[in-house]
Amino acid sequence: MALTKEQLLNLYQFVVEHASVGIHAVDAEGRTILYNRKMKEIEGFDVEDISDRTILELFAFRLNDSSLMRVLKTGMKELNVKQTYWNKYGHEITTINDTYPIFDGKKLIGAIQFARDITSLEKLIYQPLRRYGEPLTFNVITAISKPIQIVKEKAKKAARARIPVLLIGEPGTGKDMIAEGIHHELQPKNDEFVTLFSRRPNQIERLKTYLAQEKSYTFFFERLEFYSLSVQKELLNILKSLPPEKHMIIGSVGGDPIDLISNHQLLKDLYYYFASMSISIPALRERKEDIKPFIDDYFARHRDRFNSNIQGLSDDVMELFLRYDWPGNLKELELLLDEISSMITNEKYVTYEMLPLHFRFKLQQQNDQTKKPEFFLLQPEKELLPLNEYLKEAEKYYLQHALKMNDGNITKTAKALGMTRQNLQYRIRKLKS
Repeated sequence: MALTKEQLLNLYQFVVEHASVGIHAVDAEGRTILYNRKMKEIEGFDVEDISDRTILELFAFRLNDSSLMRVLKTGMKELNVKQTYWNKYGHEITTINDTYPIFDGKKLIGAIQFARDITSLEKLIYQPLRRYGEPLTFNVITAISKPIQIVKEKAKKAARARIPVLLIGEPGTGKDMIAEGIHHELQPKNDEFVTLFSRRPNQIERLKTYLAQEKSYTFFFERLEFYSLSVQKELLNILKSLPPEKHMIIGSVGGDPIDLISNHQLLKDLYYYFASMSISIPALRERKEDIKPFIDDYFARHRDRFNSNIQGLSDDVMELFLRYDWPGNLKELELLLDEISSMITNEKYVTYEMLPLHFRFKLQQQNDQTKKPEFFLLQPEKELLPLNEYLKEAEKYYLQHALKMNDGNITKTAKALGMTRQNLQYRIRKLKS
């Protein structure tokens, strides 16, 4: 017997409420029309809290940071998108989202998002070495490359001088580890290490709460460029008013500070506050000699903790790791090792077959995209490319090698190529699109 419309509605409501993923649907204006029990657990809101407010009003999103708002804007689905933000209670949460536009005929009337909560997994994976409960001193950091030795020496000098420090580096390079290393290097010791996350709400109020105490703190301001300029100005006024040498002040940014200033993401005066000691942490692709020591340390800990037999990577897998560019840096490497170690039983070495399929695909993509000098030589037996395609590949090859020769420094590369920074950045963005 066919179900009635009312019975079907009850069935749909039951499925939505008992689904193991969060479900959030909005209308074309971004206002909530559906919000299930699992999403409430993730974000902490009741339907009554959000029914008359848009996504941007509820969370500290920029317009393009919310996948729901992007899908409303583009009308295109987005699958497997990772999103980190702060819920009603100020807790950082991370979800993997599938977001779809909703159409009535050809008219876009809303969007729906299915969210898988991976917050606990992220906390375990994305805090290298923190899972072992050890203080993150410089002795714990296994890196052996000369660039990192220079970073550690500069960081120790900053600790001895107790002056503000700005850590510069791509996401995942280990800025938080260097910051905590500085904290443990201080003499006399500070009472506590405190990280203030720029994308979490009410961080200035949190800072003021700490400053009201008698303790001495090491404050690490993670990703300063994600604070609004007005908040950056307020932060700067507070920092300038602090008694010298009582607190250690460390900030971080995820890119070239000059670019961030020109793009109105970083306050110039705030940069000047930190400018007496800036430490650039190189990407993992620029110091690949640090990969093997990190892997050796990872598997040594795995043997101690799980009584496993694993010794490391097979030679061919290590060669692949050394050729890969690691766009996610140290965090990406540890995430991959976590995924591999979950499949380890009695193996002694990690073989190619044990690599996750998604990583094998990345390796293949990189091999396909990397052109060698021979590619640009005209050979009689070689089929000619369309001129525009050939010129694009030649420009990409030339810019990649120019950047590599200048250690990725945009300003130096632009000067060497006889162009402005803005022109070089435009060309790089165009080639990536």
